[in-house]
Amino acid sequence: MDPIRRQRVLFLYYTYTHQTQRVAEAMADVLRERGCEVRQAAIEFTDRRYATRFSRFPLPFLRLVGMLPPQLRRESGEIRVPDEVRDGEYDLVCVGSPTWWLTACMPIRSFLKSPEAGPLLHGRRFTAFVVCRRYWRGSMRTVKRLGTGHGGSWVDGIHFKFLGGQVRSLLSLLSYLGKGEMRERYLGVKIPPTNLQPDHLEAARAFATDLADSLGPPRHVEGRPSLGAESSEDEGAERQPQHVRGNGT
Repeated sequence: MDPIRRQRVLFLYYTYTHQTQRVAEAMADVLRERGCEVRQAAIEFTDRRYATRFSRFPLPFLRLVGMLPPQLRRESGEIRVPDEVRDGEYDLVCVGSPTWWLTACMPIRSFLKSPEAGPLLHGRRFTAFVVCRRYWRGSMRTVKRLGTGHGGSWVDGIHFKFLGGQVRSLLSLLSYLGKGEMRERYLGVKIPPTNLQPDHLEAARAFATDLADSLGPPRHVEGRPSLGAESSEDEGAERQPQHVRGNGT
């Protein structure tokens, strides 16, 4: 009997406030429940020009604004690519990109422009999930454009916007980033809570269910003996130990 190969899924993301990580974890749980082998991997932002400002929380306003010029220029920076990227082939790659100043954050853009993005994405399906205050389209377009440029097959993504309109959502985020805690008012204005809400995570799980449906069930791998197959040797012969690599999750 041929062994069964589980669908392999990689969640590759950058996160500072851990909101993108929360989405990745919610989606990953669903795909594991559906029988997929799931890896989660965070890109580390190591560029000496900018990394120190993201090494601690909260984030002062001037340090936040300091990222505007390089983002407008669509610059790349130094990153550390996690080992999971090079750990074999995946059936689906899910890229998590927070929006920084209207477009994909620098760490994700830097990876998608790197030589390691090609082997990961070429000939494979990929999607994106964007966590943002308001503007998600620029981030989604960037991931799609750079990923398909490496020969990836795009699957429509999903985005999550924080509560509040244009002004109040901005005040909420500035308050949270500047003080590191949720507050009811900022500059005298009543503000909604920022970050992800429970309904966002429910939407993430529903999206992951759709992805699992599109992947289909685990597949039989032809031409390889099953781990559970009976030995063709004498019944009294000792079975050799088999080393099976875990999924690392």
